Amino acid sequence: MGSRVLVAEDDEKHAELVRRYLLRDGHEVAIVHDGQAALDAARRWRPDLLILDVMMPGPDGLQVCRTLRAESGLPVLMLTARSSEDDLLLGLDLGADDYMGKPYSPRELMARVRALLRRSRAAAAVPDGLRVLRVGALAVDPGRHEVRMGGRLVECTPGEFALLAALAAQPGRVFTRQQLLELTRGLDHYTTERTVDVHMMNLRKKIERKPGRPTYLCTVYGVGYKLSDAPERADAP
Repeated sequence: MGSRVLVAEDDEKHAELVRRYLLRDGHEVAIVHDGQAALDAARRWRPDLLILDVMMPGPDGLQVCRTLRAESGLPVLMLTARSSEDDLLLGLDLGADDYMGKPYSPRELMARVRALLRRSRAAAAVPDGLRVLRVGALAVDPGRHEVRMGGRLVECTPGEFALLAALAAQPGRVFTRQQLLELTRGLDHYTTERTVDVHMMNLRKKIERKPGRPTYLCTVYGVGYKLSDAPERADAP
């Protein structure tokens, strides 16, 4: 099934190459070449996925990602010539769902696009009658694809939501990073365990009263993570 993919890339040759591969996969494609055009197109056209270059005129890709992430859960795959670990973590911290350094293999790019779209479709296809997962003041609603903390709506990226839903389905259970990857992305081997750490850090900022002393999303050192089954007791003075 084809999807609507917005490509924001100032290099016209790179943009055309990506467009051809996306069309070959059956997607509808729109191309823009600067940050402001990317924001305008994402709001107007409402794509299913944004492929976003970091180095663009106007608002750069990082600024575009930050702005769009505050407005929606649009899946974002970032492309950049700056491929250090710090750049990777910054992109993920701003809400990108995946990150590729240049030069890249077009075939690998398409594989990552397919993985992101699969996950996004799977989240959207959850039956509305599926029960809401509640742990303390936290409510994760797979049917509506919503997270609430104490009744307050919490905006999550698709990756963050998938991770939180997996943990909320079995509160108290300790998951390794690899187990969480398998639960949230199936067999997508392009995602690293470090991505789980970044998603956890971002989720703590969104739902924890004190992100530096989490009571919901707990680290089990040497193993992985768990969602506490008794967060109120852990948060007591």
